[in-house]
Amino acid sequence: MHRSTPPTDPIRGHNPDHALDALFVNTPLRDYAQRPRVNDFTLPVLGVGYIATYAAHRGFNVGVLDAEALGLSVADTVAAVNRARPRWVGFNLLAPTYEISATIASGLDPDIKVMVGGHQAKAMPTQILTDERMARCAALVIGEAETRVAELLDDHHRRADLPGVMWLDPLLKTPVTGGRPGHGHHLAPPVDGLPFVDRRYLVQDPYSDAGRWEAAMVAARGCPYDCSFCGAAVSANPDVTIRVRSAEGIVAEMEQLRDNLGVTAFRFVDDLFLGARRVIDQMTVCFTKARIGDWAVWDATGRINVLHRLDEATLDLLAANGLREVALGIESGSERVLTYIDKRITRDMVRSVIVRLLSRGINVKGYFILGFPTETREEMAETVALVHELWDLADRAPGRFRSSVFEFRPYPGTPEWRRLLATGRYTPTQLLNYTAVDLTDQGVDVALHHRDEFNFSTGIQFGEPTVEEVRAALVELSRSEYMRRAA
Repeated sequence: MHRSTPPTDPIRGHNPDHALDALFVNTPLRDYAQRPRVNDFTLPVLGVGYIATYAAHRGFNVGVLDAEALGLSVADTVAAVNRARPRWVGFNLLAPTYEISATIASGLDPDIKVMVGGHQAKAMPTQILTDERMARCAALVIGEAETRVAELLDDHHRRADLPGVMWLDPLLKTPVTGGRPGHGHHLAPPVDGLPFVDRRYLVQDPYSDAGRWEAAMVAARGCPYDCSFCGAAVSANPDVTIRVRSAEGIVAEMEQLRDNLGVTAFRFVDDLFLGARRVIDQMTVCFTKARIGDWAVWDATGRINVLHRLDEATLDLLAANGLREVALGIESGSERVLTYIDKRITRDMVRSVIVRLLSRGINVKGYFILGFPTETREEMAETVALVHELWDLADRAPGRFRSSVFEFRPYPGTPEWRRLLATGRYTPTQLLNYTAVDLTDQGVDVALHHRDEFNFSTGIQFGEPTVEEVRAALVELSRSEYMRRAA
C-alpha cells in the first residue's frame, strides 16, 4: 500500500519507501535565503502535476518539489534534490527563473540526469544546451511533455525516437533533435485521454478560501490569439494544436474533486474556457445538465472580444451555473497601445463587458501592463485612469472589480521579443537580465505582499515613462487596490 509522504518531507506525491525515478522541481522565483517569501499563496504547478500524474500512471515513482510554494532557498533546493537521489530531475524553465534553475542544476550530484522543458526551453534551446551549468541535461523537451517524459524514464526506450527532444552531441558539442516515424503522436497528447491531476503532487491545491475548498483546473490547451507580449501567443507556439477537453470530462473531474476532497470552488486557468464561443456553449449545456450551479462556484479566464458578442441569455446562464469571477487581460487604457499589442479590443468593449458581468454579480479581475514599448506618458496615464474608472463602475454594481498591474518585461519567442530585437537597440542578454524587484520595502509593506512573486524587471526603459515612473504608478495602483479590499 502506498504510504503518504511524511509532513516533514518537502517532496510531494512520491512513495518514500522506493527509489525515486524522477523529481520535478518548481524553481523558486528568488533565492529565499536573501529574504523570506512574503506571499502566502502560489498558483499550483498544474503542468508539472499532469506530467507527474501520467508518469505515475505508467508505473514510475515520481515526486514534485515546489520550491517556490515552500519558500526554499537555492541551497535548500539543491540539498533536497541530492538527498532524494532521483534518477532524473526535471525543471520547467521560465525566463525570470532560468538563472536560478541553472544554478540549481549545476549543484546536483553528477549521477542525476537532468531534463528540462517550458517556455524558455522552447524559445532558446541551443543557448540552454550549451550553458555549462546545464552540462548534465540529457533531454530538452519542447512542448507538451507527459508522454515523452514517461518514455524517457523507461530505460528500454531511446530518446532518439522522440520528436521534439533535444540534447547536446557529446563529441560535436552541437544540439541534436530526436524523432523517428511513428512517434509524432507524442507532440499533442490527447487531453481527454490523460488521467486527472493527482493533487498529492501539489502543495496548495486544494486550498481553503472563504469557507470553501478550491482547486485549479485546465480545460483546454493552446491559444488562437497573438498578443505581442504573451508566451502563449500563437506565433510563438506553432507546434501547439489547440484542443479542448470534453465538457463531460471536465464535469467528471469537478465531481471527483467534490466527492474525494470536498472541493466546491474551481479556478480554470487556461486561455480558452471563456475565450471561445463554441467552448462556452458546450460548457453551459453540460454544466446546466449536471446542475453545477447548485453546489459549486468557479472562476475562469476570458476574452473581452468573445464576451462582448455574447447575448444576455448566455451571460445569465453563466451566472446561474456558478460563474463567480472572470479574469480579463485588459492590459492598457490606450486605444493605440491596444492595437500595437494586437489585443483586438477597445476601451468601449472593456467597459461594456465589465458592466454586464458586474450587473449580474459576477466579479472581474483585470490585468494591466505598464511600460509597453513605444508607450507614452499620456498613454500610461490612460491606463491608470481606466483602472480608476472601472473601480468606480464596480462601486455601483453588485459585482466586484479588482486590478492586477505589472511592469512590462519581454519574453523570448514572443512577437514583442522579436520586434525589440529587430530595432537593433537591444541584445538577448539585455532583455533576459531579469532582476527581482522588492516593492514591499523589505517585506514591511503588506499592501504589496500578494504580488511579490510577480515583481521582475529588466530595468530597461521601453517607452517614454522611466522605469521609476512605471514602478511608482504600479505601486500606487496596487496600494489603492489593497485599500479597497480592506475597506
